Amino acid sequence: MRNVVVAVGDQSIRLLELLGGISKLTYDTACCAFTPPYNPRGLLQQVDHIGVKSISIASVAAVFTGLVLALQTAYGLSRFGAKAYVGIIVSLSIVRELGPVLTALLVGGRVGSGITAELGSMKVTEQIDAMRAMGANPIKKLVVPRVLSAMLVLPLLTVMADILGILGGMVISRYEFQVDYQLYYNTVTRNLTVADIVSGLGKTVVFGFIIAIVGCYSGLETRGGTEGIGKATTTTVVTSAIAIIISDFFLTKFFWWLEGW
Repeated sequence: MRNVVVAVGDQSIRLLELLGGISKLTYDTACCAFTPPYNPRGLLQQVDHIGVKSISIASVAAVFTGLVLALQTAYGLSRFGAKAYVGIIVSLSIVRELGPVLTALLVGGRVGSGITAELGSMKVTEQIDAMRAMGANPIKKLVVPRVLSAMLVLPLLTVMADILGILGGMVISRYEFQVDYQLYYNTVTRNLTVADIVSGLGKTVVFGFIIAIVGCYSGLETRGGTEGIGKATTTTVVTSAIAIIISDFFLTKFFWWLEGW
């Protein structure tokens, strides 16, 4: 029993340290982001690295998610003679939940681990200490461009994923269940509202921030050489995924409250 209490206490302390460290890094990042000089070139480089190079993985996942979702939905609705409504369910599911969350999880796994590996390597080889010795601010130089670019790029990737997922659902509905293209299109456009789109895209800004800030924090806190980099990378992927799923619940409740209000 004593060992269990000690283990729970240790995990609680680590969680508080993590939350405190991320909160401090968030404050420092916000201060540096609004303080000149600015670094648009570094921002564009990170947009290319985070966004452009993530298009393929986000596209493939979105298309096959739309295919599977439409296939399962149409199969269930066909029992009640309601195959015509497959477009409504597919579009709402993808736009409000599956598109933002799956894109964030996939991009977070790729981008978050990459950020941690980059900053962690710089940390263990003392490059970050050298930047401080030369008078440069590592947070402004390394963290701010990554955080801003992730918050900017993830909504754009989500829009692309939403469109591809809905089109994938249209194709499988037509060839597997003979749902007319025009009927599918009409059900989507007539029932998909601006509130649905805003609620989905609004989440992705927060998801992008979570991915980047967790990756940067883990990278800057890396210890122990190459072994420490591996542990930090694993921690980043797990922590960002859990944080995205938990925040998705609270953001969904928040947007429902806004729509009701």
